[in-house]
Amino acid sequence: MINFQNITLSAKVALGLTLASSLFWGCISTAQASIPMTKVYSTGKAIEKPMIMSRFIEMSSARSVPDVSFTDTQGDEISLKQYKGKVVMVNLWATWCAPCVKEIPQMEQIRQANLNNNLVVVPISIDEEPELVKPFLAKHKLANYQTWLDPHKKIDQVMPADVVPATYFFDGSGNLIGFLRGYLDWGDKEVQPYLEKLTAKYAGK
Repeated sequence: MINFQNITLSAKVALGLTLASSLFWGCISTAQASIPMTKVYSTGKAIEKPMIMSRFIEMSSARSVPDVSFTDTQGDEISLKQYKGKVVMVNLWATWCAPCVKEIPQMEQIRQANLNNNLVVVPISIDEEPELVKPFLAKHKLANYQTWLDPHKKIDQVMPADVVPATYFFDGSGNLIGFLRGYLDWGDKEVQPYLEKLTAKYAGK
């Protein structure tokens, strides 16, 4: 716990700016954050990023992750491994996170734009009460949004889930190759061309 009486004014200002930034870019969760450490291969020269993607981190080494199963809104078990040969774009979100809801139509737009490409969008809700997800989506006229559910935070075995929204990218073999934590305007016109470059580079890995 932070004791505000024992820190300087400048430290208080810095802490306030940090908290404000976190609230602006995304919502803070209580999950423990950790990036997988096992390196699989060097990713080589990074793809040149447009300004909109400046906060995206293309990792210098791909990292292997555990094969973790989730459930869909129908209760069926599913896994990221089922998308072998495709780049997987995992978008973590929650019903209590306003920036997440703002990203949902953008994620669906990306999914639709890449139906014939080797890129798939996988939304994963980290809500602890999964029964609230479908009614929430219906309320916001997003009933057809195909999200996965993770009420037990299995995602923590794969990637950090302490900030939402957050988007993680996996290569054609399921290795983590990049991420962006916090809100982004994924509907920007420069995003799709960049995603196509990522797909060309990593789908066949």
